[in-house]
Amino acid sequence: MTFYKAIPVYLAGLSVVTVAVWLGVHPRHSLEERVPGRDVYAEVAAGRDLPRPTGQPKLLKLGGAPADLPGSWPRFRGPNLDGIAAAAGLMRQWPEGGPKVLWSVDLGEGYAGAAVLAGRVFVLDYDQAERADAMRCFSLADGKEIWRYSYPVDVKRNHGMSRTVPAVTEKYVVGLGPKCHVTCLDVATGEPRWKLDLVGDFKAKVPRWYAGQCPLIDGDKVIIATGGDALLIAVDISSGQVIWKSPNPWGWAMTYSSVLPLEFHGNKMYVYCGSGGVAGVSVEDGRTLWGTESWQILIAMVPTPVDLGEGRIFLSGGYNAGSLFLQLRGEDDKLVAEPGRKLEADVFGSTQQTPIFYQGHVYGVRPDGELVCLDPSGKVVWTSGTQNRFGLASFLIADGMIFVLNEAGVLALVRATPERFDRLSQAQVLSGQQPWGPMALAGGRLIARDLTRMVCIDVKGN
Repeated sequence: MTFYKAIPVYLAGLSVVTVAVWLGVHPRHSLEERVPGRDVYAEVAAGRDLPRPTGQPKLLKLGGAPADLPGSWPRFRGPNLDGIAAAAGLMRQWPEGGPKVLWSVDLGEGYAGAAVLAGRVFVLDYDQAERADAMRCFSLADGKEIWRYSYPVDVKRNHGMSRTVPAVTEKYVVGLGPKCHVTCLDVATGEPRWKLDLVGDFKAKVPRWYAGQCPLIDGDKVIIATGGDALLIAVDISSGQVIWKSPNPWGWAMTYSSVLPLEFHGNKMYVYCGSGGVAGVSVEDGRTLWGTESWQILIAMVPTPVDLGEGRIFLSGGYNAGSLFLQLRGEDDKLVAEPGRKLEADVFGSTQQTPIFYQGHVYGVRPDGELVCLDPSGKVVWTSGTQNRFGLASFLIADGMIFVLNEAGVLALVRATPERFDRLSQAQVLSGQQPWGPMALAGGRLIARDLTRMVCIDVKGN
């Protein structure tokens, strides 16, 4: 993420809007009117930080052990950054009572999803009691915690805290905290390797509802969109040294969207939706390859761009933004991004989750909560209808099926086909509020969460 979301806030003291960045409304017992100047953002906007905790970083070695289990989901949107799991042999009908919940753990308030690799489950949590970001490592087998590394940072409860998904390799795990601290740790031990403060080091601005961008590991580099002094930075994963900084001539700020790697016309690039548009920068040195202001969302830019192949990029958003197709073209040794078809919000948009491009079609949940299938031109092929609405919850695709949650924590299996909406099975898997964190699937085990609890579900069966 990403990691990332719908909250009631007053705009100019008059209207109520829904904001999504794995952001969330307070639990029902503590709802209150959001008046400008009365939340944490007033402090950020005024350049005043909250009092800093006085504690020190802490590493706890706990009783869990890595599982000897196959499968990986090492980052936001999975191994190939497309929301698709390389899985087969999954159950297509669940038994009465639903698939088995293998284990569950309590988490701090938030929407941060899990990354899974080598039998370990990683979550960047927030510990309200300790006033600290906490990278937590669990066993995929039984959910026992292996280690926990925390560092003090004051994150006021502003519609949840954590929102991002870590990125993991065989050696390192990298997380991006709510206040834009990037931390790299040893996968096996949790020992810290390096840390960056994007606000202090690059003049980044903490997004209004905290960071929702998920870090990207690409080979030996960590890619982060900072805004401020640079649009993107590339960091050596072993040392934490900055390899390059891309220019930011537009002065775009960080959004809740994550970075997409893409190749077109012999150019390898990173595509990012900044606060004022979309740009592609070179993988090699961060130079700007193209940029356009044709796509802007003023309230919250959340979904990541989707690669449709052959230089086509699908952009979507909430708050009546709808969707837009971009087409990259090569002109006189330069790349340009031409805006294509625009879809109105009632046709398709996405407030929170990133759509999935699967076997030539786009699948996603639009703002009215309906699951939608689009053809490559943007034509609606089918919708789930008003009787099957899923709200802001997460979805992924595996073994030809869409796993999609609704707001009540009911997980549905839907065939990933352009033929029709075909629900195969469903079951209650979460009972808390706001199950919005991105799911992960590895080794036939599905990791999902609500506001305060994470569960591991057996979707393969024996």
